[in-house]
Amino acid sequence: MRVEAAHPEGWFDLIHSHYWLSGQVGWLAADRWNVPLVHSMHTMAKVKNAELAEGDTPEPTMRVIGEEQVIAAADRLVANTIDEADQLITLYGADPRRVDVVHPGVDLDVFTPGDKMHARTRFGLRQDQVVLLFVGRIQPLKAPDILIKAVAHLVQADPALRDRLVITICGGPSGSGLDQPTALTDLANELGVTDLIRFEPPGDRQTLADWYRAADIAVVPSYSESFGLVAVEAQACATPVVASSVGGLRTAVADGVSGVLIDSHDPAQYSQAIGALINNPERLRELSAGARMHASTFGWNATTTGLMATYGAALADRQSSAQLTALPG
Repeated sequence: MRVEAAHPEGWFDLIHSHYWLSGQVGWLAADRWNVPLVHSMHTMAKVKNAELAEGDTPEPTMRVIGEEQVIAAADRLVANTIDEADQLITLYGADPRRVDVVHPGVDLDVFTPGDKMHARTRFGLRQDQVVLLFVGRIQPLKAPDILIKAVAHLVQADPALRDRLVITICGGPSGSGLDQPTALTDLANELGVTDLIRFEPPGDRQTLADWYRAADIAVVPSYSESFGLVAVEAQACATPVVASSVGGLRTAVADGVSGVLIDSHDPAQYSQAIGALINNPERLRELSAGARMHASTFGWNATTTGLMATYGAALADRQSSAQLTALPG
């Protein structure tokens, strides 16, 4: 970093920072080199605080102020979705003319449908099992507890399902989830579904892709998502998604085409949606085909094209401002 910071003005054309802390550094760097600042928020404190899970810790005022500073300083802002663009404008007062929507990309060479039978064999799963998958940080915001509660509803309504049902939770504690590292196992034990839950540590992309392939349904019950990359990765592997209808998930999942969006965090509603798909293999196959098609629109080529357009606009705006400043008064 010190080597990069020592470069003179003119060495860099533009700064693109990600997340609010990096935005603070990007703001100073852009000023240091007199170049445009492009910034991607990814998550926003005001949005997270408005959609807190029960017992979760709100983002501090310091972060809110820091985000406001970065948003005001940026020449262009990149939003993951139209929803995020609206939040930047309405909650943070961003100039709509400086906000561009560019969807994050997924590596469609890694996340592919692949061989479901092989994936299940790799993880010791039977071919006749019903596999539900959660991927993400284990913290209240991501709401893996909703999946565990939904599973308890499922086996209560259909006890015969217990012999075939497997719930895999891939991820580790993060953020406020570090305060209660055993919360999920305690919940599963309390609800009598410990035997159905399988915890897996975060893995490399190839391992993750195989987990998506092995699953019948990926479940994303988050309280807040700026985009929902997990949902797109799952769909790229032809795995339908059941997700909460919040934030970027409304873009990442095509409701009724590639998965099911639920306008609630009621475990009973998740249980009902998941159960309906388990009991309708033909519908599950239709969503699987739709999932693959929908995810194909989120490749890195589209993301790169969008970002290059944003960079071009930021540079053009800066050049135009410089020319206006140079005009004699």
